Amino acid sequence: MDTTVEWAVVPSDIGPLLLAATDRGLVSVVFHADEAVREAAIDPLGRQLGAEPVESSEGRLAEPIRQLAEYFAGGRRAFDLPLDWTLTAGFNRQVLRELAEGVPFGAVVGYGDLAKRVGQPGAAQAVGAAMGANPLPVVVPCHRVVESDGGIGGFGGGLETKRTLLALEGVLPQPLF
Repeated sequence: MDTTVEWAVVPSDIGPLLLAATDRGLVSVVFHADEAVREAAIDPLGRQLGAEPVESSEGRLAEPIRQLAEYFAGGRRAFDLPLDWTLTAGFNRQVLRELAEGVPFGAVVGYGDLAKRVGQPGAAQAVGAAMGANPLPVVVPCHRVVESDGGIGGFGGGLETKRTLLALEGVLPQPLF
């Protein structure tokens, strides 16, 4: 087990992101990481992982930071990072892994369709709950999950963040202003 979890706050097109990594890989991405969010997230994360939080933008986080910068600059369509799935389990983990592996850049999937892909065709609401509990948003692209009737659906980072990410991937038009 890790004795530390490295964390850093990095700027992005959707506001500051708090990234955290263990020796197994990226373990957490937190939206809107202002000072209050950082304070609310870092110590509980350390307790959940049984590790001491250490601020560092190098080491374990250098590659995630580089790949996220490339993504937001439009030069990266897929992440190639080790992920630590410790903060999710069971159905949620199964759904998130399917999302990460089976819904590429520029594509979207419905909640119900994603439920069918993991063998639970009646579990669209549970897929929504899994998206809301995603510890690795952007990298595990829960923004690509939409309503089957064409609606954008919900998003833990806020609907404007979801729209921005979908526009970056060419799914929605860029905002006019």
